[in-house]
Amino acid sequence: MTRPPAAYRLRVSGHLDEHWSAWFGGLTLTHEDDGTTTLSGVVADQAELHGLLAKVRDLGVILLAVSITDPSEPSARGPKTLP
Repeated sequence: MTRPPAAYRLRVSGHLDEHWSAWFGGLTLTHEDDGTTTLSGVVADQAELHGLLAKVRDLGVILLAVSITDPSEPSARGPKTLP
């Protein structure tokens, strides 16, 4: 059974530098006012999601949350943005 891609939002502790955006496969990186970074975008499948989670682990940052979002939200498909 093939499922369509889903949009995800990963929230990590700290503000990631912009150069990490390419490493996370085109996810949008947004610095939040609370000192966290949100990575959001469309993920093709569970294997890609697990790969992203492994990258968070390998980077050594604290993963705070993972959630599925509406893929029609602009942050799920838009360009990388950092305030």
